[in-house]
Amino acid sequence: MIMTIITLMGGLGLFIYGMKLMGDGLENAAGEGLKKILEKVTSNPIMAVVVGAAVTAVIQSSSATTVMVVGFVNAGLMNLAQAVGVIMGANIGTTITAQLVAFKLDDIAPLFVFFGTGMVMFAKSNKRREIGNIVLGFGILFTGMGAMSEAMKPLASSPVFEQLLASIGDKWYIGILVGAGITAILQSSSATTGILIALAGTGTITIGEALPILFGCNIGTCITALLASIGTNKTAHKAAVLHLLFNVGGTIIFIPFLGMLGELVYNLTPGDVSRQIANSHTVFNVVNTLVMLPLRNVLIAIANKVVPGDEEVETNGPKFIDDRLLETPVIAAGQVIKETIRMSNKAQKNLDLAMQAFFENDEKLIKKVYENEEIINTLEEAITNYLVKLSKCDLSDRELGIVTSTFHIVNDIERVGDHAENIADLASQKINKNLEYSKGAIEDLKQMYNYTKDALQIAADSYENRDVKKASSISDVEDRINVLEKDYRDKHIKRLNDGKCSAYAGAIFLDLISNFERIGDHSVNIAESVIENNTLD
Repeated sequence: MIMTIITLMGGLGLFIYGMKLMGDGLENAAGEGLKKILEKVTSNPIMAVVVGAAVTAVIQSSSATTVMVVGFVNAGLMNLAQAVGVIMGANIGTTITAQLVAFKLDDIAPLFVFFGTGMVMFAKSNKRREIGNIVLGFGILFTGMGAMSEAMKPLASSPVFEQLLASIGDKWYIGILVGAGITAILQSSSATTGILIALAGTGTITIGEALPILFGCNIGTCITALLASIGTNKTAHKAAVLHLLFNVGGTIIFIPFLGMLGELVYNLTPGDVSRQIANSHTVFNVVNTLVMLPLRNVLIAIANKVVPGDEEVETNGPKFIDDRLLETPVIAAGQVIKETIRMSNKAQKNLDLAMQAFFENDEKLIKKVYENEEIINTLEEAITNYLVKLSKCDLSDRELGIVTSTFHIVNDIERVGDHAENIADLASQKINKNLEYSKGAIEDLKQMYNYTKDALQIAADSYENRDVKKASSISDVEDRINVLEKDYRDKHIKRLNDGKCSAYAGAIFLDLISNFERIGDHSVNIAESVIENNTLD
């Protein structure tokens, strides 16, 4: 008995690890494609379902997809109407694993392990290594299935186990509780379904006995999203509740039709209980989605009753990054880029506000610059901390390059924000001292300011789009800024010597163009990080 339990635990471990390895390989191989799929989420409920199913099919975990949804909702990037569609799609996507497992490929699993290992060890390109991980994970998954099936063979002759299954068949609610409990512990409905299919392979369980446990799996998987919603805003809590409502509601709807569902899948594949279980899992989730999707507004209304209150989206802190997204590093890396661009836009906006305050003598704009600078500093700290966490995840070389370059880029953007604040300080001195500048001096400042803005925009665009060509174009702008800084410095010193400008006003002018030149330098640093990162790809 002890050896049976040990073998079962080992097989389950291999199954879960193989599924994780295969999911990570698919995720990294999909890369930018996975990000683009998620960006397709719109208010169109059908598209949201398709996206949820596609993402889950790639990452091989409905729990991970639902946790991502909670993170997106918490960040204000997805509303409840979009979230409910993705959650429904995730339940469909997770049935892919059961369908794969039902093929009973454990006899040839060692071949997948052999070839997958060879690809991982000897492949030179990252893409081929990721494909190797997919093949290796596939092999390990089926090796685990074989071990579980072997461990469960003695149960076929166990009177105690026969009585247990008989009680589940008579009392469906026990089966639902068993399925929910096992899945809540394992944090994976696919793992529970795998155990059921392994049992079916030994001939110890019928579809009638498996169905209640299968329904319970869908309820048990909700625990992951509920745990992930701890510490989130109310809207994210509602998303987790929606997941629970969807799965519990579907189970309640299907309970009267247990016998009908069992008969349907039996007639489809008579004599193959493993395939019957996989098909039941698919039919349940597809039909449940078809029934619940038109009722999504009712589900949202119930969630609003269960978790009362309006959305609480943080505006001054991070908007795009969330620790829950670290479950899927390729998505988290994409969100880091978005948050960094948001920080960059804040810094560019602050430069514009500071110069507008300087030209128009507007103290209100100076106050706004100081407020924005606090947000920039908050974002810099949050992004840096997030990058540290992300760097500890299993990253592809591409994502690792993004993390490494962003560490430096975030620091450069923060320094741009500091220079914008310096310019606001200079504007404040100009207003307090009631300083005036000649038309020529103002034109010089505007011209250099415009080139500085161009440099910042090129840096931001090249980082966002990983555009090496655009990043390379910054050198011409930077050369122009350096030439202007030298020319205008000499020109203004001449104005001072000619008595056309006071010494105090002259010092502020020289500090201004010095800040422009330094902003240009930081823009170049950002562009060079983009070039270096893409060269390493």
